Amino acid sequence: MTANFFSQSRPIAFAGTDSRDPLAFRYYDKDRMVMGKRMEDHLRFSVAYWHSFTWPGGDPFGGETFNRPWMHGGDALGLAKQKAEVAFDMFRLLDVPFFAFHDVDVAPEGETLQQSIDNLKAITDIFEEKMANDRVRLLWGTANLFSHRRYMAGAATNPDPDVFAYACGQVKAALDATHRLNGENYVCWGGREGYETLLNTDMKQEMDQLGRFLSMLVDYKHKIGFAGPILIEPKPKEPTKHQYDFDVATVFGFLQKYDLLADVKMNIEQNHAILAGHSFDHEVKLAYARDLFGSLDINRGDDLLGWDTDQFAMDVKEITLVFHEMLQHGGFTTGGLNFDAKIRRQSIDPDDLLIAHVASMDVCARGLLAAEQMLADGALSQPLADRYAGWQDGEAKAMLAGDRTLETIADRALGLDPQPRSGRQEYLEGVVNRYV
Repeated sequence: MTANFFSQSRPIAFAGTDSRDPLAFRYYDKDRMVMGKRMEDHLRFSVAYWHSFTWPGGDPFGGETFNRPWMHGGDALGLAKQKAEVAFDMFRLLDVPFFAFHDVDVAPEGETLQQSIDNLKAITDIFEEKMANDRVRLLWGTANLFSHRRYMAGAATNPDPDVFAYACGQVKAALDATHRLNGENYVCWGGREGYETLLNTDMKQEMDQLGRFLSMLVDYKHKIGFAGPILIEPKPKEPTKHQYDFDVATVFGFLQKYDLLADVKMNIEQNHAILAGHSFDHEVKLAYARDLFGSLDINRGDDLLGWDTDQFAMDVKEITLVFHEMLQHGGFTTGGLNFDAKIRRQSIDPDDLLIAHVASMDVCARGLLAAEQMLADGALSQPLADRYAGWQDGEAKAMLAGDRTLETIADRALGLDPQPRSGRQEYLEGVVNRYV
């Protein structure tokens, strides 16, 4: 039975920093004003349906540890309805404004594509009814185009055009469900859109297929009037050796080539940034620099492991630096902080799901508050402005604007003797540590 799955019935509340209750917020006060907006409106938390309610607790060397009551039985659609009851109860207890899902997280796959679509429609009916009575909204929906064996060689990039067509049908249904539920975004995660060996791979063919696939998705989005952006979630590796959505820079080049920059933004994840050899704030900064920032999957990886561990975000400093960048650009529009994170397979108590979210929500709130204070003090922004102050000079502006030729600049350089200046890295690292 799924009734009373969690130990408490009342929503988790803000209790202040003196609280030692793991099921109370110490920093996340949703109505607190931060730079002119409520904290909840800055953070826009979202619960990920898949890790919280679908993942059974397995790893590459062991199977299920959670034994959730909706994971076993004969009536797959009935179990999906039980899962929805627990999911919406958790949304209520955490008092989050959003959730997110893959199609197969919420509804079982049928023996045919039509059966799968019918199952998704049935669960969408339930979601629509629950959302009419609850405050939770859909941050984004997506289609799982990587788990089923038909997608072992990719979905949009598959060498078999019938698999490509099947993926089109599945994505159309997922976007229809997202649109019906007034989702604010639609995410494309190319879990197997890459290669395992170049010996059997035509890269140009596969990338052209992927470009066409996304172009058709954008066209359909406009056709049905879906207002939110399409989001691509970059990931460098795992499960395939090399994926075509490696990082923000790679995706930017891809979108530029296939003329998709106007409609597609980025859904960035810390764990994927690390696997690509970057920091989380690097990917966020680059997305803003290329006008591609959309949303964030909030989690963390294990620095000692080279795969996607999807742990709950607990690093205040890392989150602070991300919010320091975001607040300078106004923060989220349609995006949010989606908890693409899973509790550890030894965390088998139902309340561990709540505790993990509460702890990470507090970390995000602390990071937001630290970033707010850093910006108010000009702790990083003023040293940065000072470092590039020379580019505010009239002659420097003329060089950058294209009002000077290489020859004229070279002639001017004959009378210059520029001297290096300290980058002050250690000083700035110390500054950050004062706030976190």
